[in-house]
Amino acid sequence: MTSASVRTGNVVRLLDVRDVALDVDEVLAAVSDRTAGGIDLFVGAVRDHDHGSAVTRLEYSAHPTALERLREVADEVAAEFDVIALAAVHRLGVLEVGDLAVLTAASAAHRNEAFAASRALIDRLKLRVPIWKHQVFADGSDEWVDPTGC
Repeated sequence: MTSASVRTGNVVRLLDVRDVALDVDEVLAAVSDRTAGGIDLFVGAVRDHDHGSAVTRLEYSAHPTALERLREVADEVAAEFDVIALAAVHRLGVLEVGDLAVLTAASAAHRNEAFAASRALIDRLKLRVPIWKHQVFADGSDEWVDPTGC
């Protein structure tokens, strides 16, 4: 699944669910603003283990409504926090250890609001956007993870 990035309003500046490598500079540029005194960026990467088992790769897939749900989450965070800009991009497809899986960012006049909005954005994305993770372990076993409970 590849979708065109969505730029909405003045606050939610970049949202996407894509099957190509993520770019930290793109996300930082989306939330950069002359009025921002704080920018908080979350970078989620594929780690080499989970629950004591060695992970060799992840495979992310998404429901067709994933981008729509991401927009709802971002709009909600934008309404709740005094932020200047928000961005969120999630990777789909096969990812190797070390690859970037998700990037979220928030900018605000002050750091505390940027921190709080950024934390809310990634936490709500993981909880409510229907993106599923298929973990493949070194011993040949695998596991599907659906943090949304969908």
